[in-house]
Amino acid sequence: MNDFLILMKSELVITLILFVLLIIKVGTEMKNDRFLSLVQFLLLANFIAGFFFNEAGSLFGGLFTTNALMTFQKSILSLGVYLISLLFADWLKKSEHMPEFFILMLSALLGMFFMISSGSLLMFFLSLELSTIPVAAMANFDLEKKIASEASMKMILSSAFSSGILLFGISLIYGATGTISFTEMPALLDGSPLQILAFVFLFGAFAFKLSVVPFHLWTADVYEGAPIAVSSFLSVISKGSIAFILLTALYKVFGPMHNVWYNMLMILSIATMVIGNLFALRQQNMKRFLAYSSIAQVGFILVGLSGNSFEGISSVVYFVLIYTFSNLAAFGVAGVISQQTGKERIDDYKGLYQTNPFISWILALALFSLAGIPPTAGFFGKLFLITAGAAKGNYFFITMAALNLIVSLFYYLRVIRAVFMDKNEQPIEKINMHPSTKLGMIICGAGIVFVGLLSWIYDYIVALTV
Repeated sequence: MNDFLILMKSELVITLILFVLLIIKVGTEMKNDRFLSLVQFLLLANFIAGFFFNEAGSLFGGLFTTNALMTFQKSILSLGVYLISLLFADWLKKSEHMPEFFILMLSALLGMFFMISSGSLLMFFLSLELSTIPVAAMANFDLEKKIASEASMKMILSSAFSSGILLFGISLIYGATGTISFTEMPALLDGSPLQILAFVFLFGAFAFKLSVVPFHLWTADVYEGAPIAVSSFLSVISKGSIAFILLTALYKVFGPMHNVWYNMLMILSIATMVIGNLFALRQQNMKRFLAYSSIAQVGFILVGLSGNSFEGISSVVYFVLIYTFSNLAAFGVAGVISQQTGKERIDDYKGLYQTNPFISWILALALFSLAGIPPTAGFFGKLFLITAGAAKGNYFFITMAALNLIVSLFYYLRVIRAVFMDKNEQPIEKINMHPSTKLGMIICGAGIVFVGLLSWIYDYIVALTV
């Protein structure tokens, strides 16, 4: 029982919070402001609890495994969810169904936690479904908007398609190896044509969730139609969890087939960076802009993953932490402006600095970090990703990644120019933010600056991977 309570601590805390929220929803009539404050406190407590009483081990015959690195990955996701509760406080407190929103979001987070700790393909599939179905409901949270229903439907259809692909890949793996256990599978993989086909189907399911080109077509439409809090959850928390489990799948399970998946990652990474950057160049809607930006960022994550080394693991985990601060800051600013003015076009941001210097600087920090401009943390994150990817000595691959970094500078700086340099006779009026929103932006801004400058954070992640 002690092993169960300690090893599944993160999952049990989330489950306990879910029960508390359900009891409050059913049994009391708590006002939105008080309920939001309570949820923020519980989410902060959940994040802090992730750093205490952690042990490595497995349960249920190896179906559930955990170690220090997995616990840290869960803490990053917990931090992201806490920041979402802060950044979108204005939207949340005006919602008639705020308890349901947090119940759905925490249910999805619980699925992601189980997914990270999966010890077999069966556990992984069940966890993936638990993390996906609630998000599809969240995408349609603005019930009065037709575009939200369309976004939810597109996500459900794409998720169903990717689940079918995943199940077919699992069945092929079982037929080729006779097992679905992550610990037993590596010794049985020999790179046969059937195993390669099975891996292609499995990776296709990952690619759908990560929005890897050419599996990205649902992303921009869903991000634009869903509430911006849900778009930020999809962009940061959902993608981060898939990146973490992909580390386990590629390095620990399919390590013997490295020569196969390295070439696949190289091609898909280049395609994802190029397509994401080219489409981001021509976007006017801020949510679609951030959608294609996140697709391009996934391409850089694949560069780090291709390294197949301890540096690859640490660089991906470090980058997801930085990406959490950077992307949530950008979504937070876009969410505040959209909520109070209804404006979502980049042209509407012209002259924003004249009336809203604070959120202008937060947005600038976020975009500088996403672009990889020093001294923001994004520069160090991309530097370590490219360094890990360069371990194979494929200079064409690394050159393409570097060229895409230069292309991304143009569209990120385009937004910054609009905010700080372009004139606007009718700029966006002064934004009055909820105190929680301002706190969330300050945390994100501090994270963007200090995660890169404080070297011990990266050293800590490296120590967890060894």
